[in-house]
This record gives sequence, structure tokens and C-alpha cells, in this order.
Amino acid sequence: MFDLPILQTSMKLRGGWGQAIAEAVATAGLLFVIIRSGATGVNAKASALVACYIGAAYWFTASTSFANPAAVFGRMLSDSFAGIAPVSALGFVAAQCVGAAAGVGLARSLR
Repeated sequence: MFDLPILQTSMKLRGGWGQAIAEAVATAGLLFVIIRSGATGVNAKASALVACYIGAAYWFTASTSFANPAAVFGRMLSDSFAGIAPVSALGFVAAQCVGAAAGVGLARSLR
């Protein structure tokens, strides 16, 4: 589609504390939205809320809100502006684990 080879590996380095904090915040917010949308009885709106959150988080986080290890893996295979170099991926997944724990903890504290 963009005249790129099908098999490629990203060369875009994404590292540093700013990227890690941004990814943790993005993941925490995503888990918070998912859990709270089910807790408030608006399950029918959960998919729309998640889509809106991811769209917003793309713009308000420095990491562009991967917020999912599967997205990290997919973006490792795309050498575009949205890609992530494999050497940077472990830091993103670690930040996502921290963010997931924070998001779940925050959602549970608001029961």
C-alpha cells in the first residue's frame, strides 16, 4: 500500500523514561476505562469508550499509546512512523505491565 516490503523490521528507537511513563499512563487509562465501563453498567458502550480513549491517548501521550503487547509486536514489524525497534520493545512491555497494575488498582479503589 505504501510501497514498503511485506517483511520488515522497524528501526525506530523509542526509549527513555518519558516514553516509559507515557506508555504506563496510556495502559493504566485503558484498563481503567475497560473496567469502569463494565462496573457502571454501560457494557454496551465499552467498545465506543475504548475507541475514544485510544484515539485520545494517541495524541496526549509521547509514546502514541501502544497500550497492548500485541500492538508492540505488530509495530515491530512495521518500519514506518508508528513502528518500534525490537530493542525498544521490552521497555514498552514492562511499562505496560506497570500501567496495567496501576489501572486495575485505581479502578478497584473506586468501587
